[in-house]
Amino acid sequence: MDFKIQDKTALVLGGGGGLGGAIAASLAGEGAKVAVADISLEAAQATVDTLKKAGHDAIALQWDLAQLDVIEARIAEIESKLGPVDILVNNTGGPPPTTAHSQDAALWSKHFDSMVLSVIKITDRVLPGMRERKWGRVITSTSSGVVSPIPNLGISNALRLTLVGWSKTLSREVGRDGITVNIVLPGRIATDRITFLDEARAKREGRPVADVSAESQASIAVGRYGKPSEYGDVVAFLASEQAAYLTGSTLRIDGGLITSI
Repeated sequence: MDFKIQDKTALVLGGGGGLGGAIAASLAGEGAKVAVADISLEAAQATVDTLKKAGHDAIALQWDLAQLDVIEARIAEIESKLGPVDILVNNTGGPPPTTAHSQDAALWSKHFDSMVLSVIKITDRVLPGMRERKWGRVITSTSSGVVSPIPNLGISNALRLTLVGWSKTLSREVGRDGITVNIVLPGRIATDRITFLDEARAKREGRPVADVSAESQASIAVGRYGKPSEYGDVVAFLASEQAAYLTGSTLRIDGGLITSI
């Protein structure tokens, strides 16, 4: 199926990671020009190198999302090299495992800036152009914790829920401009982040990592962790012309992990 996003410009935040890299690959595979942003230029460049080897148009940007004052410069660079952003994929890193209580205010503020405020301000920067062109996609990746809070991820659960409320509200504001705004949430996708969380839980509980991983996968309806490409392909569909009537939604890409309706 042709998703009809040939030559659209996509910005993928966190594009040097497992999920972000998979999203960038799926969008590029549909003909989009992709700006890959990551706090690590090396990681972003690795994703871009892979895309270019496959014949795709892509650039890498070093971007610390906590630095709100660089947004204008980064977007301007993308516009000069690839064109105005048509597809924005808000994909941020997650905070360290924490309880919901007894955390320092500075820690909350740090991750609010990088996980929430940065997403809002970057979206605000590209929205006027989308509205003028009467076409745009804003896709924000969160976590299954926004539906079923994950133990010991207190900061993540709270801040990512903020983005769900923001996204739903925004979808109502820009829908008539041809812009869709959706949330995607991964279950347990086989990335370094999941490996880190399994290792942290194993250490916390004094158990072998293999046992923790096996137990985790057994709780998923399909009995395995997801492939990053499976996540990326759903995001690419949301960016497609075929998904023009899908907005204000939260899609679970979780293999049936979440038990609630």
